[in-house]
Order: sequence, then C-alpha cells, then structure tokens
Amino acid sequence: MTDRMVNTLFEMVRIDSESGNEERFISYLKNLFETEFGAKCSLDSYGNLIATISGSGSCKTPVLFGCHADTVSPGVGIEPFIDDGIIRSKGDTILGADNKAGITELIEAIRTVDQHPPLEIAITREEEIGLEGARNLDFSLLTAKIGFIIDGDVLDYVVIGGPSHMLIDVDITGKAAHAGMEPEKGISAIKAASYGISVLKEGRLDDETTVNVGIIKGGEIRNGVPSKAQIKMECRSLIHEKCIAQGELITDLFNVAARAVGAKADIKSKLAYKAVSIPEDARVVKIAKEAAKSVGVEPKVLVIRGGTDASIYNEKGIQSVVVGTGVQAEHTTDEHIAIADMEKAVGMIRHILHETSK
Repeated sequence: MTDRMVNTLFEMVRIDSESGNEERFISYLKNLFETEFGAKCSLDSYGNLIATISGSGSCKTPVLFGCHADTVSPGVGIEPFIDDGIIRSKGDTILGADNKAGITELIEAIRTVDQHPPLEIAITREEEIGLEGARNLDFSLLTAKIGFIIDGDVLDYVVIGGPSHMLIDVDITGKAAHAGMEPEKGISAIKAASYGISVLKEGRLDDETTVNVGIIKGGEIRNGVPSKAQIKMECRSLIHEKCIAQGELITDLFNVAARAVGAKADIKSKLAYKAVSIPEDARVVKIAKEAAKSVGVEPKVLVIRGGTDASIYNEKGIQSVVVGTGVQAEHTTDEHIAIADMEKAVGMIRHILHETSK
C-alpha cells in the first residue's frame, strides 16, 4: 500500500495545477476515478469535478468527500523526493501536498477499505484564492447531507466551523503632476492610501476578528505625483455581524482618508463566505473524532479563522467537517509530509468510510 500511495502522490504533484490552471490535473483525476472505481464523473460549468461511486455496504445514503485541485505558487515544475521518511520538494517550489496528499489518501482509502457508502467526491478549483470553486459549484449534482473535507494539516484537528470573510478592494484616484516642477498641482493617491492604512486597526482585533492589508500598489514613475493607488485587504470574524460591521468601518475610513487629500476612493467589498459552526455532538463530528482515535490520535474539535470549502458546504446544508492530511509548512517551499502521517490519514478515512457504510 505504502509504495503505491507514495507513487500516486508523486504523480499528482508533478502535474502543475496552480490556481486557475487545474484543467490537466482534474482531467487526470477524472480518468483515475473512472478507471479504478467505475465512477460517473461530471464537470460543472466552473470546471469542478464531481465523481459518484456506488456503495459497497448496506447504506444507500451518499456521503460527500471534498478536496481541492489547485495549489499555491510557486507550484510549477514540482519534483518530489523522500528524505528519511519525509516527502519534500526539490528546488524552489512548494510540494503541493496541500491538497494532493488529501486526494491521494482518499483514493488509497477507497482502494483498500472493505466497504463504503455511495460516495460523492467533489474536487474544486481555485480554493486557494477564496474558495471560488466551491462558491461556484453546481450543488444540483450533489445529494449528500454530510461531508468530510480532507484538507486540514495536523491529524488531531477536527474543524467544525469557520469565519465570515470579507474581501475589500480600494482604488484611489488622485491627480498626476510633475513632482519637481509643480507638485502642488498634484493629489497623491499614495498619500491617501497611507493615511487610511496608518489609522486602520490591523491584526487580531479581538478573539473573533482579524483585519489584514495584503497588497498595496501605487504610482508609475519616481518623479510624478501618483494619481492611482490600489489596496487589497480582508477582514474575518467568527461572528458574522462583526465581519459586516468591520467591512463598513473600513469603507468609511478609506473614503474619509481619500477626501482628506482631495482624492476619491472607489471601494468594492465581497463576502467570500459566511461564518458557520456545527454542533460538537453532530454525527459527522463524532465519526471524525472516532476516526482519529482509531489510529492513535487524540482529536481536538475547533473553530478556525481560516477558510475551507467546508464553509460553503455547511452554508449549503451539507453538514461537513475538515479532517487532517498530515501536511506541514503548507504554502511555503519547506512544505513536507511524513509517509507515516499519510498512512495514519488513510486509516482515518478508511474508518470514516466503514462507519458511514452501515
């Protein structure tokens, strides 16, 4: 089992699939699911893959398993290798175990389990850039009411909830002028942006809420008063109303900052997903906890401030938890995963498959 599992992961990570460029990898998975498991596969209008596999147990009720196809950058030309039982990447790339280790573990569990329920496997695109695939998923292709998202990192976390997440883009327009000859005729968009950022409360605002400025761009030439500046930021909160209120506060703040120097701010906000948390005594949570214990892991149930596809599935009425894959240092060139942890993750998924097949 181990050699086949590792070879499968190596095959997957060698297929480039940075966000927006998942088509070849999804085609690979579609062929694998159809060939190995006789799956019926569909691609929705956004390019997400939905594979349905007939059950082999007495249960006729389908269960959702979710993963995502995309990786972050730098994820082109990944070459994996094994270093003392740890899988890493050569060169200056990520490994891509987030989320290809999760997909590999799910496949290996289906290959080796004695019985499983009818499966609905959703492989989404563009998860890493705001859960875009899940947000655009054709939910008419799914009938499951419970789900397990194989996309956590450490094996002892069972994630039962996440935050509301607001994406905020600020475009500031000032007035260009020659910085040496007539600077007084200009209105600096960068100055307006810096005013707003300097007053903005960032980081962890309280136990539920965070704010972050992730990107700022402005100006085109050194000797010109900059007429354009762009800021991309976000706010998150485990309390939905707090997230909305914080988004409105940020909008007001940058409008005032722009007007203070005579500039104009065009602000667009989008709610990427809404805060949700499922009960700790829900069946799906109990099964996930039992699965961790079955491989010698003591599970911890928690709500996180990061976004996962589970946020969307729960909002759509599919009660879903996130379970771990064993990946470490994801989103960095030091990303790695222990083969022993992958084996444990396979054991956890096998337990879930067996328990939900009854």
